[in-house]
Amino acid sequence: MNKELLKALHILTRDGKMNADSRRKLKQVHHLAQLIEPFLRNLSSKSEADWTLADLGAGKSYLGFILYDLILRDLKNAHILAVEARPELVETSRQLASSAGFERMQFVEARIGQPSDGLPARIDVVTALHACDTATDDAIAFGVKHGARVFALVPCCQAEVARQLEPLIKTSAPDDRALFEFPIHRREFGSHLTNVMRVLFLKSRGYRTTVTELVGWEHSMKNGLILAEKISDESHPESKRAQVELDQLLSRFKVKPKLLS
Repeated sequence: MNKELLKALHILTRDGKMNADSRRKLKQVHHLAQLIEPFLRNLSSKSEADWTLADLGAGKSYLGFILYDLILRDLKNAHILAVEARPELVETSRQLASSAGFERMQFVEARIGQPSDGLPARIDVVTALHACDTATDDAIAFGVKHGARVFALVPCCQAEVARQLEPLIKTSAPDDRALFEFPIHRREFGSHLTNVMRVLFLKSRGYRTTVTELVGWEHSMKNGLILAEKISDESHPESKRAQVELDQLLSRFKVKPKLLS
């Protein structure tokens, strides 16, 4: 990896050293890059036209810069679009991309769920690393809307469904009530239920979806990775089955995440 780039991203210090927090951060981003590299190379080999990877909620664009440096630099038809709401981070990233000669990186100041004139009509790959609460839902909705062929999502904290579970303390069947009695259990169960529904939603839209561990628990508690690749449409039997399972969960637990609003 480019050490000067890592210094510019403040992952390495000026003398080339790395603290524990930077080491954890780099391990997560590097492992994610390794996991999605086969999808990116396959997409690039099959695409005659240019294609775009959108990194949503990009922050300081660690993921985008490392993906470009390690993989997309050699994939001449590949472009990265980093979407970030904080203008100071967008400007800093633009300057770094320019100085590094990463001419196929573009930075757009926008929130994930809000439209922007700077976005192309089609996005081929969507990444979202530690997008908090409903931001992961926004990333999925964004990708589906723009015809994404691949998703790589690492959800972060999730509170929306946990709040919706609270009324079930009084109204649910006795066998389920213990699932929601304590706030910590509602939060953990709500997070799990949220990600299960996200997976079923993607499957119902024709995506072959897997869930795996990104890094060990010692590096981050937010370490679940959702990988999805478009292989069919909503008429496929597997898609229809996933929709039925999703509807059953929604009916049983009386929740409605933002993704399904």
